[in-house]
Amino acid sequence: MQTPNIDRIANEGVKFNKAYVTNSICGPSRAVILTGKYSHKNGFKDNESSIFNGDQDTFIKQLKNGGYQTAWIGKWHLESKPQGFDFWQILPDQGQYYNPNFNMMDGSKKRIEGYVSNVIEDVTEQWLDKRDTTKPFCLVIGHKATHRVWLPDTADLGSFDQVKFPLPANFYDSYKGREAAKIQDMSIEKTMIMGYDLKMFGSDDAESLDGNFKRMDPKQRAAVDAYYKPIQTDFNKQKLSGNALTEWKFQRYLRDYLSTAKSLDRNIGRTLDYLDKNNLKENTVIVYLSDQGFYLGEHGWFDKRWIYEESFRTPMVMRYPDVIKPGSVSENFVMNLDIAPTVLDIAKVNIPKDIQGESMLSALKDHKKGRKALYYHYYENGEHSVSPHFGIRTRGYKLIRFYKRVNGWELYDLKNDPHEMHNIYGEKGFGKITANLKKELNTQIDKYDDQDAKGVLQKN
Repeated sequence: MQTPNIDRIANEGVKFNKAYVTNSICGPSRAVILTGKYSHKNGFKDNESSIFNGDQDTFIKQLKNGGYQTAWIGKWHLESKPQGFDFWQILPDQGQYYNPNFNMMDGSKKRIEGYVSNVIEDVTEQWLDKRDTTKPFCLVIGHKATHRVWLPDTADLGSFDQVKFPLPANFYDSYKGREAAKIQDMSIEKTMIMGYDLKMFGSDDAESLDGNFKRMDPKQRAAVDAYYKPIQTDFNKQKLSGNALTEWKFQRYLRDYLSTAKSLDRNIGRTLDYLDKNNLKENTVIVYLSDQGFYLGEHGWFDKRWIYEESFRTPMVMRYPDVIKPGSVSENFVMNLDIAPTVLDIAKVNIPKDIQGESMLSALKDHKKGRKALYYHYYENGEHSVSPHFGIRTRGYKLIRFYKRVNGWELYDLKNDPHEMHNIYGEKGFGKITANLKKELNTQIDKYDDQDAKGVLQKN
């Protein structure tokens, strides 16, 4: 996959190889970014029952009080109206790929024709054109892409059909010694839905019932059908089963995923071009990151949620002219928790004492190592049957405590087992390491005042 525009940010700034999230799921991740606080402090723990309390402090409110214009455009997914913004225009829930609806500030809904990544960028540029140029601004662009289900722009359909993607080495993971992994429901083999995920509906009537397809205008539907129907015909002829079917699903999923990412990258390029054309490049900091990482066949999975590296780590790049050396690569531990204090630090706006993140600015300037350990807590106990868990990652090890759905511990030696296949908790020779890690886990729990985790540990 080529992402020339995301790469532009990295090439002109820094790529974070060790950026992580506090809770690997989209709504909670956004709440963490806004508040600079862990989920148990900002109140948005999961996507099932949480509603973001907009009355609480956010870095956006601090910036606005400091004289900044503020805006959020695109995906919000926090189940409440944005507060602290001079302007917002947000997708309801997850939003739609084609002809998306938007919730407007006056309480109305507005449908805008087009593909969602293009539309979000259009609205972004319209706001930038109308802003008060005498004031500094902070803008959050919340792209929908790439969120399940992948649905590429018509211009990008089939972009990767000639590519055969290699299976991850642990694609057929047996989950030996990992009880929580055994009971999950997020496998490409068993969980992925032929119509919903892969657009193999089997009939026009079934396709027409799908929410994404119902929104398309005749021209869009014709282009999409012209691409997917021959694939459906060929699939029907093959009569696949077993591993052959699973691997076919994997190839289709990756092709749609990267085709969907093409439009995302292209529109990030439009944002960068706008800054260039309007002489804003040298005076604008850009941070690009995802809500979390994502499984693309590792362990046989798709989706996110786990403290395992593929979903715990997040892509993040940052451009800060005259401060960050172009082409920098950082191995420092940083988190989405750190966005709020970093932005406030850069803007020379007061960082509230209850913010739990740490400004990355000094580490970027001085190349300090920063954190020695990362703390994580995932709460949701429903979708995909992922057991709630919390834990820490150090440079060499990861210690995890599962609870509710599965009760137990896992320990990984990340240097010798980077793909986290061998749970060594309780094995001979690791007693001292385990004791030290449990001590560090308790230190992190106390540092962030996670009473939920403390309660689990007190029980057993």
